[in-house]
Amino acid sequence: MKKFYILMVLWALLTSLNAISLPKFSSFPSAQATIFLDFDGQTVVASVWNNGTPLVCAASGMTDTQITEVFNRVAEDYRPFNINITTDSTIFLAAPLTKRIRIIITPTSSWYTGVGGISYTGSFTWGDDTPGFVFCDRLGYSAKLVGECCTHESGHTVGLSHQSSYSSTCTLVDTYNSGVGTGEIGWAPIMGNSYYKNLTRWNNGPTPNGCNADQDNLSIITTQNGFTYRTDDYSDDPNNNPALITVTNQLFSTSGIITTTTDKDVFKFVFATNGALHLDAIPFSVGANLDGADLDIKLTLLNSAQQTIGTYDSATLLNAVIDTSLNAGTYFVIVQGTGNINTTNYGSLGSYTISGTFSPTSGTFSSTVVTPIKNVALTGKADKNKHNLRWNIIADEPIKTIIVQISTDGKFFTTLSTVDPKENGFAYTPTINADIFYRLTVTSVIDQTVFSNIITLKSAGQPQKLFKVSTLVHNEIMVNATENYQYQLADISGRVIETGSSNAGTNRINISNIPNGIYVIQMITNNQRQTERIIKQ
Repeated sequence: MKKFYILMVLWALLTSLNAISLPKFSSFPSAQATIFLDFDGQTVVASVWNNGTPLVCAASGMTDTQITEVFNRVAEDYRPFNINITTDSTIFLAAPLTKRIRIIITPTSSWYTGVGGISYTGSFTWGDDTPGFVFCDRLGYSAKLVGECCTHESGHTVGLSHQSSYSSTCTLVDTYNSGVGTGEIGWAPIMGNSYYKNLTRWNNGPTPNGCNADQDNLSIITTQNGFTYRTDDYSDDPNNNPALITVTNQLFSTSGIITTTTDKDVFKFVFATNGALHLDAIPFSVGANLDGADLDIKLTLLNSAQQTIGTYDSATLLNAVIDTSLNAGTYFVIVQGTGNINTTNYGSLGSYTISGTFSPTSGTFSSTVVTPIKNVALTGKADKNKHNLRWNIIADEPIKTIIVQISTDGKFFTTLSTVDPKENGFAYTPTINADIFYRLTVTSVIDQTVFSNIITLKSAGQPQKLFKVSTLVHNEIMVNATENYQYQLADISGRVIETGSSNAGTNRINISNIPNGIYVIQMITNNQRQTERIIKQ
């Protein structure tokens, strides 16, 4: 008995120390409204949960790195609003009772089956500290999935219902709208099924109540919970105190937040000499390929007369880039959220950084876009396993060099080849299976350089799948994997049924206890996700 007591004391001490050592973050400490992400365990006594029987919720078991990522994902989702996302219980307890909610991230899930999380709609303002739950064990302890679920469940607490998708004839397609598109701009609504898309946002769309029962997420969040949007950080008007950007040693950098669908941030540049401007506008993210970003950026460059010199808005990327040469003078750069082929600008909100260089050059440019190279138009075509590039250059001065540049992400380019200035084409056989981005760097004999437009060509082949999965099954799913992986099995509505992990090789997942029907399995490695549809007979 004495030995058992000592072990229990040690266990309690270690648990306490672990709770103390958990990372403590706050996204907006000055805000009263608070969402507490509780990773260190909690005993819950509430009449609405577990029939009033106390729930002893274990700590999440997630690492500090995972907790940090979950916090950053949720904080960015709520960045436009005057609300604090925190992992610090003392800050939560100091917040007003009717402006706070606790979301408990726990593997204690057996008491409520069949879901990744659960909460009560509108409970943020109840004033009795009724929490919501996210079951990290059912989400494979994935920071991405847990983060999405934390925002989804807290979204319920601030008054939001699920969002669904319908056909053109108003037939329900998905109770949980799973979104559209792939890659960086693959989109899904937060209140739908956002687990498997990169760009997950607040949305104005239909609910399960009907194809015309649109739910305006932003209006509900900012009118029903005692808080609204953050105060705008920068002027929207070039004539009304735009933020002046200082260039030091040819470098500049600043950051901002797009808080509403009409918000624009205006920055003013004053250049004493002619020069080359390179500006990168990048949304906040938690990893490669802008993982977890909410903001799709559009840039507009104006001259001193506020005439538009150029608009910069990539169709396939969330960031935006300005590369041009300018006369000495005053210019304005406008940053705003935008839409893309998969979604509108409605939920294109969040934080960003702009940074870059201004490199002085000699010579005189034209009165607007300043360069004797008037236009560099690049086109391309994929022919089997070869990429054929063509270009047309209009310039007042002879061209000295043409450099073909290549990129796999559309942001960071390297030199592929230097081409004779007399040439107007180039052929290349890619050595990797990926979409390839191309651009030209063209320099005139008076040493003025411009960049062409960026084009994207698909590779001839597709990457080999990491997983081979049996898709027509009876009692088990057979997975043949080339790497260790985590998996998640969901029904067609997005309800998570089972999660787990397996090693490389052939593995079997027992599904004898679930009904016949259509299911979706997602398998995740460190750098790839693969989704397959399963039919159980």
